Amino acid sequence: MNETLKRSISGAVYIILLISCLLYSTESFFILFGAFLLIATYEFCALVHINKIIPIILASVTYGIFCAITFAVDGPLFLLKFNRTFDLSILFSTLFVSAKCIHLLFDTKTGKIDAFSKYVYLIGYVILPFIILTKIPFGIAGYNPKILISIFILIWTNDSFAYIVGKSIGKTKLFERISPKKTIEGFLGGVFFAVIASYIIAVYYIQIAEAKIFIWIIIALIVGFFGTIGDLIESKFKRIAEVKDSGKIMPGHGGVLDRLDSVIFVAPIVFLFYQILNYVS
Repeated sequence: MNETLKRSISGAVYIILLISCLLYSTESFFILFGAFLLIATYEFCALVHINKIIPIILASVTYGIFCAITFAVDGPLFLLKFNRTFDLSILFSTLFVSAKCIHLLFDTKTGKIDAFSKYVYLIGYVILPFIILTKIPFGIAGYNPKILISIFILIWTNDSFAYIVGKSIGKTKLFERISPKKTIEGFLGGVFFAVIASYIIAVYYIQIAEAKIFIWIIIALIVGFFGTIGDLIESKFKRIAEVKDSGKIMPGHGGVLDRLDSVIFVAPIVFLFYQILNYVS
């Protein structure tokens, strides 16, 4: 089987599995992303060379606690308060580690990562972002899979057009030291088409009021900017580890981290944007 066909089949299976589980039920959604989290944890441990058993247990327990809190959202008032405190705690912890990841990205001296930082990245770059990601589809009206599906569509649009525009007219390197093929023209093209896609999604798929379309345009800008940073950060980890892909579970695409590196970095920023909107409202 040639590489293009292999990549197309595995990509199609991934998209069908993702959308099917999101649409089928909250249970299938949580199971799928729990599986993604465990695989991503395993892959990250392999990248930074730490023992996998304790991190996988940590990821499982953390995700289990999160699920218990989420499904108790209709319970006693103290659980609701705990849920809000939990949300803000994981959000700001993740944002702190995200800033640390950005520092690592621009650090030209770091040839290896110290043991303590490896676990900090594991928690704040992998485990907590997955938890935040699974909170995004839940709003005032309950579980709405269209929200997360739309964010994935924006990420796929941004990635696809960044590649197409970059390959067609890209000349100025974006971050050659980490990702030689990315260009500024490709980055701008990806953001531009993501914004167009966000308008179409807001009007025809989410079907929100015209006055609120700006929300999805801002989300598209977040996806374009922070999604690219997330992709570069994972490339940095791979360069330090001297590997091409984070894993081999998806033939032609690499590992789960390779597929979700953008969305797990975007999720905390989108969730922060949600909190700002709620506060303003």
